[in-house]
Amino acid sequence: MRLATIDLGTNTVRLLIADVEPGRAGWRIVEQDQRVTRLGEGLARAGRLGDAPAARTRATVVEYVERARRRDAVRIRIVATSAVREAVNGADFARELGAATGETVSIVSGDDEARLTLRGVLHGLPVLSGVTLALDIGGGSTEYILARDGALAASTSLRLGVVPLAERFPFAAGIDWPRFQALRAEIGARLARELPAAIRDARPDRLVGTAGTVTTLAALDLGLTRYDAARVQGHVLTRAAVERQLVRLGALPQAARGALPCLEPGRADLILPGTAIVLETLALASVDALTVSDFGLREGILAAAADG
Repeated sequence: MRLATIDLGTNTVRLLIADVEPGRAGWRIVEQDQRVTRLGEGLARAGRLGDAPAARTRATVVEYVERARRRDAVRIRIVATSAVREAVNGADFARELGAATGETVSIVSGDDEARLTLRGVLHGLPVLSGVTLALDIGGGSTEYILARDGALAASTSLRLGVVPLAERFPFAAGIDWPRFQALRAEIGARLARELPAAIRDARPDRLVGTAGTVTTLAALDLGLTRYDAARVQGHVLTRAAVERQLVRLGALPQAARGALPCLEPGRADLILPGTAIVLETLALASVDALTVSDFGLREGILAAAADG
């Protein structure tokens, strides 16, 4: 059975088309793609989706649906996350997008986003025993998921996304270190204040990170000239490696960051606040490294769709 999933995020739209067999854990990837459309551009300030980012995103989703149909996908699932669920015109946008594609657009809650992300992470990594804290840094929100022996124990979705952080803390000419420290201090204070005690006070055996910030940091740490999901998957990013990349990225103006291999131009301003979230999470969890998962929400949506 050929299924397609479209993860409609605040910064990036991701497509995955795969052949799955009910009752079997794996799948065969037919096609995958992602595109930065920055749907959440200006959302924190205006409270609504802007016309230009909505148009960019609509065009991408329509194209992805057409590609899935050309590939003979029998089911297409479109899942919208924080930008759509938070915007005052998010429901209207989802309806308009549904009319344009002929497919239902599901707006998932933060809790459901966390559960689907955990499912995707667990699908791509070996069985994780003990206590695992998973981190999904998104454009409009960041999800924290605590699992014990692979089972969900607690989760939360914080309105802590790299798009509004980058709009408030721009580093177009390179890092201004006092301002970056102010950014880190704000993130650390919010984690201490907003994370539920079950997550904040957990002492996990490991931290797992997914989504664009950590996969980009992994690719940079590995020195990849082209993104290689197989090498990124399971890569261990130490705190020292993250700090080395921060110094490297912080010395570059935004345009030069966007010209680096494996760092999309649309992520050039987001990578620095994303790195700040990674560093503050490492400190909170009292661990010195995180394991990188190339699998995340998109794969979790596919696994759920395979179950019907």
